[in-house]
Amino acid sequence: MIGLMRKRTSAWQKDTSKVFKFAEGYMEFLAKAKTERAATKTIAATLEKNGFKELSKSKILKAGDKVYHNQKGKSIIAAVIGKQNDRFNLVGSHIDSPRLDLKPNPLFEDSSIALLKTHYYGGIKKYQWVNVDLALYGVIHTKDGKKIELCIGEKDDEPRFLMSDLLPHLSKKQMEKKADEIIEGEQLNIFIGNIPLEAKEGKEKVKANILKILNKDYGIVEDDFSFAELNFIPAGKPREIGFDRSMIAGYGQDDKSCSYANLMSILDVKTPAVTAIAYFSDKEEIGSYGNTGAQSYILLDFAEQLVQKLGLKTSPKEMLRQSKAISADVSAGLDPSFHESHEERNAAIIGEGVVIEKYTGSGGKYSANDTHAEYMNEIRQLMLKNDVRFQASEIGKIDIGGGGTIALYLSRFGMDTVDAGPAVLGMHSPREIISKVDLYESYKLYRAFLA
Repeated sequence: MIGLMRKRTSAWQKDTSKVFKFAEGYMEFLAKAKTERAATKTIAATLEKNGFKELSKSKILKAGDKVYHNQKGKSIIAAVIGKQNDRFNLVGSHIDSPRLDLKPNPLFEDSSIALLKTHYYGGIKKYQWVNVDLALYGVIHTKDGKKIELCIGEKDDEPRFLMSDLLPHLSKKQMEKKADEIIEGEQLNIFIGNIPLEAKEGKEKVKANILKILNKDYGIVEDDFSFAELNFIPAGKPREIGFDRSMIAGYGQDDKSCSYANLMSILDVKTPAVTAIAYFSDKEEIGSYGNTGAQSYILLDFAEQLVQKLGLKTSPKEMLRQSKAISADVSAGLDPSFHESHEERNAAIIGEGVVIEKYTGSGGKYSANDTHAEYMNEIRQLMLKNDVRFQASEIGKIDIGGGGTIALYLSRFGMDTVDAGPAVLGMHSPREIISKVDLYESYKLYRAFLA
């Protein structure tokens, strides 16, 4: 079997100091950009610091200008205008990750414990999320119009939140269930309090005490939950993994790893030959829907503004049609403990460089972009020219499962698109793992593509 497998080449051959330095900045970004709102805020601040201005404030654009558009605080597009400005090269990543969202009416009390009901967002293994420290992020708008932004559980002096699993002593029937039924969606209830409000008559004294605390500390009443956007995210910072510190474990690396590499790439661009665009999209984990997802008209609208402010005669659709893209998203790495899920000749291996995927989707390539051979070779030549370590892979065995990216939503405009990013172990779990060198090689590809 070993003789039949493709030749493996480690990307850990040079530039180790650069790889580790790049990873330091990434880990700082990953720690503070956990939600799409937090990521957008962090990206916008970084762009501003590096000379980018809001597109809406620019009347006329010229080569070398740096602009960005913030879409409702949940997705963002940045551009550096090129010498040739009737088309662009675009790297598109997404900044949302699987999480637990609160239901509209989440607060209840049971067995002297106050809890919050959640509805999971994106594809998760529900049993992985119990007994994990959680932090609360989000926005509440009160009845009187006050906006309250919450981030509770990341600081050492703040409380954290948790969902409990059933103890082994009572789990005989539970352990007979299928894995996706061991923890059911309606059991994802988060512990938030246990002290009763003794002054209250009747039942639900613990709930009453929680409401008292929320009102006192944050000005929140129970009805405000119905008009809020609140998420529970695994708490804590990312950590280096291994004696050699070669890997990173942390929440949200799908797709914050690509997003950070994308951001650093657009910051490196001076005055490109062709306009360079870094796109950070929302809602990818649930199909890219909504007015902040890649299925919206955000890219078409952005192209329309570029055409207008550059004084071009071409149409926005023609600009998009002539453009080229990389869908910057992660791939499934081969876990040594789960060889059976991968076809090893075509599996992504962490530490072997950026993963190039001609297609994603599932089964017979359903719901996928399938890149043309001409564009695949164009990307290959770019990587060879810029000494980018890469591997051509697919997500797993046929009919085992599958997954999608924003590639098909970029390609529908007519632009050539290919998927490229680091391999990830434990994808969509509270602690995903990547190799530092794969992150760096992804950055090298994105930078070369945008330069």
